[in-house]
Order: sequence, then C-alpha cells, then structure tokens
Amino acid sequence: MHAHTTTDVQPFSVNPDFDFEIRTAIGRTAAGAGDPGEILAATEQVRKNDHEGWFDAWNALADRTAQTADTAASRGHTVSAADAYLRASAYYAVAVNALSSLDDTTRLQPTFAKQQTAWGGFLTHTTANITAIQIPYENDALPGYFFRASTYGTAPTLIAVNGSDGSLAGLWASCIQPALARGYNVVAFDGPGQQSQLFDKNVPFRPDWEHVLTPVLDHTLTLDGVDAAKVAVYGISQGSYWVTRALAFEHRFAAGITDPGIVDVSTSWTSRLPHSLLTVLDSGDTAKFDKEMAFGMKFSPDTARTWAFRARPYGTTGYGETIRAVRAYTVADVASQITTPLLILSPENEQFWPGQAEQLADLTREVSTVIPFTAAEGADGHCQPMARALTAQRMFDWLDEQLTH
Repeated sequence: MHAHTTTDVQPFSVNPDFDFEIRTAIGRTAAGAGDPGEILAATEQVRKNDHEGWFDAWNALADRTAQTADTAASRGHTVSAADAYLRASAYYAVAVNALSSLDDTTRLQPTFAKQQTAWGGFLTHTTANITAIQIPYENDALPGYFFRASTYGTAPTLIAVNGSDGSLAGLWASCIQPALARGYNVVAFDGPGQQSQLFDKNVPFRPDWEHVLTPVLDHTLTLDGVDAAKVAVYGISQGSYWVTRALAFEHRFAAGITDPGIVDVSTSWTSRLPHSLLTVLDSGDTAKFDKEMAFGMKFSPDTARTWAFRARPYGTTGYGETIRAVRAYTVADVASQITTPLLILSPENEQFWPGQAEQLADLTREVSTVIPFTAAEGADGHCQPMARALTAQRMFDWLDEQLTH
C-alpha cells in the first residue's frame, strides 16, 4: 500500500509516499502541469510524518499559483494564466489526496472545488480546442471533455481513463497534451468513484467497467471529427485495470494501452497483510478480521491513513468488506477474451502491482506487446513518474503504427 523509492537517486523526502508524490509532480512538469523549483521549495521543509504540514505545503503552493493565474487573467496575459491555472489545479489535486488520509475530511470538498475552479481557468485560457460534454450513463451522465485535434476533418481519437485518485490536470500531463501534440482527439471524463463523481456525488468505484467504457465509446463515436475506425483507449495506474476489464467485453477499440499492466487490484492491499489474518477473513469471520485489523492500525498510523485514503472510493466501511470489494477487481478470469491490440507498459521496480504486467501479457499473448521501462533510463517505478516524455514517445509511436495499419 506504500510507495517506495524506486531508484538509487537521492529521495526528495524520507517519507516514501511523499517522495513518490514529489516525483510524480515533477514528472508532470514535462507537459507544463508543474514547475520543479516551486515543487521542491514548497515541500523541502515537510518532516517525515507531518501529514498536516504536507497538506499545508501543497495547498499554500496551489493558492499562490492560483492567485498568479487570476492576476495574469485579469491583465489579459492569457498564456501565463493558462499555465498557472494548470499548475494550480495539479497542486490542489495533491492537496486533496493529502486531505483524504487525514481524520478531518471537512476540507475535502472546498479544496476539491478550488482544484476544479483552477482546472476551469485553464480550460478558459488555453489555446487548445476543448468542449465540455455529458456522456449518457445509466440514469445519469458522466461529465467529460472533448479535446479536438488541430487537424481539419476526422482524426484518430484516444479515450483517456484516469486512475483511482488522479486529477484531470494529471491526466492532461500524462496523456492528453502528448496526444494533442501528435494530432489525436482526446476524450477524458470522470467515471464512477473518480474526482467529481466521488467528491460531488459520492458515487463509488465499480469493477465491471465494460458498463462504463461502452457508453463512453458510444458517445465518442457521435462526436464531430472522430474517425470511428481509429478510436483507442488508454488507462493510467488503476485505470489500467478498468481498461483491461472493459476490453474483455468491448471489442470495437482499434487499440488499448495499459500504464502499467494490472491483473488483480487487490494484491496491493493483501500483499502487506499477514497471511494468518487473511485466513481469518477467508474463513468467513469478518468480525474477527475487523477487530484484529483495528487493533493493528492503532500501532501503524501511516497504514491507517493510507487505508482510509484508498478505501474511500470503494464506498465500503469495515476492513473485511473493503478487502472483499477490492477482490472483485481482477481480470484473471476474463483477460483471455481480449481481441484488441494491447500495449502493456512494464516499469522496473513497480511498487504497487509487481510482476502483473508480465502476468497480463501471459493472459493476452495473442494480442499484447510489452514495453519495459528501466531504472537505468530513470524510468522505473509505478507509471514511470520521472520519465513521462519517454513514456509518451514509446506508447504513441506504438499507437501511431497500430492505427496506420
């Protein structure tokens, strides 16, 4: 459940979770969703277990950056405004995640609202061609955005699926901006349990993402400028599970990319629990499991914080109920049904789902390609946080070739 420093590079923080967040934030700077100096300056004084100070550092940086954006906008400096709003939205997103693991959750809603406001400021001032869309979904709609390629006529289109706690500013950096630069349209949206669906509507995750991605694809195919024969899908972090699960049932995509490959989401939870404790749960004694977990959490406040943060979008309460829910997030039994060409990114030192990229490749041998990322390249760790330009180059070069066949 905890991040670990991935290379021999000196950590930015002695707290491995903070260090991973800083690396991820610095990685986003490749697409303008951050500035390395201000990130490092804001976080360098935060002590190892000062979780309140961690929130304060990011919230203050975001507030200051948003103020810069507001000032630039009021004076007609639209490029500066767009840049600063994007950075502010990305920084607020880290602050939101910091709050998710604190006992006091009353600040979650207002901080997320500031994140959304900054994102809206970016959309207003950027030169990118963006349309807000509503994707029909069951008895409601999923909010999304259609980013239009600068080409005239139809273009290949990428549907971007976020991770468990990623922001739209983060998705812009990891996927949307590199796609637009290469002439792709992009559809991005908040699915069940993600961002606005979680914080504004309290809608939890669901494992059966074919019921999400199929309506998203249906709507995408109605948008002007979409080449129906060239629609691909990308999933980052836990979004990789959702994409893989959906592709087992939805066969209309021209290609899919998982960053990284995931087979079973639950192992990032269960691998750090004592085997004897899981045996208690598997025997059906949920009450005993919950009691022992609660006792153990008293001695490990860091684990308790991470658990609270990770469990929230599943809409569960007890420890046993959460583990049971997360265990449904597996493609081990359905991945062999995938017929779509599938790119699986496989970083060395993957800390959340080690070995699962290779497992997914074994299950999808007929259709999958694996691209490794290594520590020697500075590209190891979950989602290659410090090598996003290299990641974009490799995955989009593969995708270009798939769609020109």
